[in-house]
Amino acid sequence: MRFDVLTLFPQMFEAVLGDSIIGRARENGLIELNFIDIRDFSANKHRKVDDYPYSGGGGMLMNAQPVFDAYMSVAEGLDYKPLTIYMSPQGKVFGQSVALELSKEEHIVILCGHYEGIDQRVIDEIVDMELSIGDFVLTGGEIPAMAVIDTVSRLVPNVLAAETSYENESHFNGLLEYPQYTRPAEWHGVSIPDVLISGHHANIEKWKHEQSLINTLKKRPDMLEKAELSQEDTEFLSKFINGEQ
Repeated sequence: MRFDVLTLFPQMFEAVLGDSIIGRARENGLIELNFIDIRDFSANKHRKVDDYPYSGGGGMLMNAQPVFDAYMSVAEGLDYKPLTIYMSPQGKVFGQSVALELSKEEHIVILCGHYEGIDQRVIDEIVDMELSIGDFVLTGGEIPAMAVIDTVSRLVPNVLAAETSYENESHFNGLLEYPQYTRPAEWHGVSIPDVLISGHHANIEKWKHEQSLINTLKKRPDMLEKAELSQEDTEFLSKFINGEQ
């Protein structure tokens, strides 16, 4: 899978995406990351890429020309249009379901804005999707772009050791993940649940699912409204709420 990131700050990305799981995926050829400096395409001798907005008000707006030329340095010559995403607080809120859909793409271009945004004309011409990582405003699109790349890359086949590495994680199935424990079996007077060392796989899986339901109920009850719960799940939660579990 290939990502091309159009940004004013390409140096920010290697520190975050150059190591760990994503770094290894890049080394193994599973993920290709290219960071394109928009300033390299400025027609201004001082590499200026912004100007005052016609609408007035504070702040500066990124010019259409360098953004478009940076995009064309990636798209020109291709026999297809890469999916182009603009990281924007006005966009659709990014979540695991969106990440799963994006992981099926072969080539994604991510445009990172800065200052007060980007000339709307170039957005209208090249952008296919606007994404936000939440209802708040950051200085630029770089941090959101890193979050998208990291989340999507983990879903690409063979990036993680096994599909179960992400299928049991929070949000994948609409629930939060169950609690997890490691050695020693007792720490600070607290022992791990007996079921985890019982060797009974069916009971362990049942415990994990029930703990996911409880975790979601306690921390993110809003998620339960959207989750596809079975009748058994609903009955279990009802009993838990009433203190019968």
